[in-house]
Amino acid sequence: MQTVRQIAKDIVAREGGYVDDPDDPGGPTKFGVTIGTMRRLGMDLTGDGAITRADVKVLSEAQAVDIFLKHYYEAPRVSAVPEALQASLFDMCVNAGAQAVKILQRLLREMGFEVVADGVIGPQTIAAAQKAAQPDPMALRDAYGVARRNYYFNLADRRVPLRKYARTRAGGKGGWIRRAEEFLSAPYHLTQDQFQRRVAAWA
Repeated sequence: MQTVRQIAKDIVAREGGYVDDPDDPGGPTKFGVTIGTMRRLGMDLTGDGAITRADVKVLSEAQAVDIFLKHYYEAPRVSAVPEALQASLFDMCVNAGAQAVKILQRLLREMGFEVVADGVIGPQTIAAAQKAAQPDPMALRDAYGVARRNYYFNLADRRVPLRKYARTRAGGKGGWIRRAEEFLSAPYHLTQDQFQRRVAAWA
């Protein structure tokens, strides 16, 4: 069983190094840590009194791991949901912030649980997730993985510049879709034909 720190290290590896994509609303990012996050945390790593691209560029992997553990695992209380779900939820918290929890909450509502989709893991969400994980925790994990994938597809449906994250230039599954499917059992992975049908309207 992976430790939480190992999961965080895997997220850092998945996120990659420094990028500054004009289509990414997060702006300059390294290891998945955005300049906005660094400003919120007061991380003036260069000591020049301002938090800029230069600070993002010098962020270390170890610092990114610590940020993820403190602010995207411990703070949102990811440890309170069923263990089978934790790695996927943790990964999505890093990728999408409070939306990660809202995706879970909307899923739980679809399953008939009385949960408010407020992006906060509180007593209602914890109780509902624990019940939804019975008797098969992996079924809940897979349902969440599908919901993640649908979230990415829906984002790309609405915003053309974001489609490059869901579909490669060659027409295959983009990083977002591959990322969601890392936390899905093989039978729920889209085949290439299924994927092409889903994105056909993008042209």
